[in-house]
Amino acid sequence: MNKIIEKIKPPKKWVIPVIIAVGIFVGMGIYLLKVSNAVSYLSDSPETCINCHVMIPQYAAWNHSSHREKATCNDCHVPHDNVLKKYFFKAKDGLRHATIFTLRKEPEAIIIKEEGAAVVQENCKRCHERVNSEVETSRTTFEGASHGQGKLCWKCHTEVPHGGIRSLSSTPFAIVPDVNNLNNKDIIKNKEIKKEKK
Repeated sequence: MNKIIEKIKPPKKWVIPVIIAVGIFVGMGIYLLKVSNAVSYLSDSPETCINCHVMIPQYAAWNHSSHREKATCNDCHVPHDNVLKKYFFKAKDGLRHATIFTLRKEPEAIIIKEEGAAVVQENCKRCHERVNSEVETSRTTFEGASHGQGKLCWKCHTEVPHGGIRSLSSTPFAIVPDVNNLNNKDIIKNKEIKKEKK
């Protein structure tokens, strides 16, 4: 262990600048985690998805759909094969979203990427397995549908659960939680209220 420390230890004249640089780096990291409400992304709460205002139309449409009672955003948009795959996908997709939104490069129309569409198709089949056992789409994969071998679930069910929403201005007067005042305690409290209503 001492050998490793000796290798990474800077020369004496660089110790203070390195400590300052590491302190700045760690401080900025902690600040970014706090400002971005990063811890909330570990939850399955739909309110997390509206940390960024761009997703408000999708949240509002989901909130008024039948899926609201049974499925959160992660139930549809994240793989459920195993825990590692789930959190790897969440991290990768979340980093991409955060980068796009931070740089203000979000498109006017939100359209799911191929990788995300493949996950949604598998989750539609997984959740509706009992109902779909007699339907051809129960065997359709995203890749197969891309090659003309079957239809994706949302080709027939176009309004589920986000409706025809495709732009940032499609729900200008949607009533959604105030993201600026939401914190992890509010998200937990909202989940408890929903459980009590059931």
